[in-house]
Amino acid sequence: MEYELQDIRSFVKIAELGSFHEAADALHLSQPALSRRIKKLEEGLGTALLDRTTRKVSVTSVGRDFLPKARRLLDDFDDSILNIRELAERRSGRVTLACIPTAAFYFLPSVIRLYNERYPKIHIRLLDLSANDGLEAVLRGEADFGINMMSGQHPDIEFVTLVNEPFVLACRRDHELANCASVKWSQLSEYRLIGVGRLSGNRMLLDHALSSLSWRPKWFYEVQHLSTSLGLVEAGLGVSVMPSLAMPTGDHPTLVSVPLIEPVVNRSLGLVYRRGASLSPAAEKFASILLEPWFALHGRHACKALRTNEKAPKTAFSGLWSKPYKIVLGKS
Repeated sequence: MEYELQDIRSFVKIAELGSFHEAADALHLSQPALSRRIKKLEEGLGTALLDRTTRKVSVTSVGRDFLPKARRLLDDFDDSILNIRELAERRSGRVTLACIPTAAFYFLPSVIRLYNERYPKIHIRLLDLSANDGLEAVLRGEADFGINMMSGQHPDIEFVTLVNEPFVLACRRDHELANCASVKWSQLSEYRLIGVGRLSGNRMLLDHALSSLSWRPKWFYEVQHLSTSLGLVEAGLGVSVMPSLAMPTGDHPTLVSVPLIEPVVNRSLGLVYRRGASLSPAAEKFASILLEPWFALHGRHACKALRTNEKAPKTAFSGLWSKPYKIVLGKS
């Protein structure tokens, strides 16, 4: 009996999401149409792949054995299509990325430009969300993967570190702290601090990192977005604490950043994706294009990708390189 790839793709999507309803939405199908595909596949194989109850869907023992084979079959097929230039130029589709605004603003435009040049028919949907909302979008399957900060561990999320960046003090060039080589956190008690709200991923990271200090920052102004903080700083209303990526590059006429010490607080940014999920070839190609510009654009953060012979665990990103990479931080 002939098996259609769409039937196999439907099975993989249900197994990953654990729901006929969510899989039907992701595949843009009605639930009856999706059920017919699975029934056809199971009848052809002569065995059940899914256990269905009124409340959930689980994979049978045969289905668990078949799932990795099905993923490899789909990946090999899609990749072979995507890598043939003539077909790739005619290929249509969409890649959805959930990204925190800091990363979206500073480096994604160049990545998107490169991707569009190579795959002009593939549309890109960018969800510029907060850290928490971005993780939820990835977990719900609304995004293929995301760029986010590591602020805790979720059992269903894999995190691949791209860069560690320090938090810095943002102030005007005419501020008395602007010419300091570094500033201690305790010194900020004398100034009006501008910070993001307590539910922000950056705020939660800072609160946790500074929890052991005898002195805690008292935020005089609270805003929702880092860009708003910079606007208030530029207006001379106070000083702010920012991830270094959020600071303007080059010689800004008004703003300057100063290293914060005792302690130095860093945040890790990286790629996030659902544990056990496989990226489509289109999304995988986007991720591969994403990495090199990241390193090139942020050499000031001393990111280096080094080839290594160490064995790396297989992940959704394992196909991006012919050999595994090790990402390290050092002086540029």
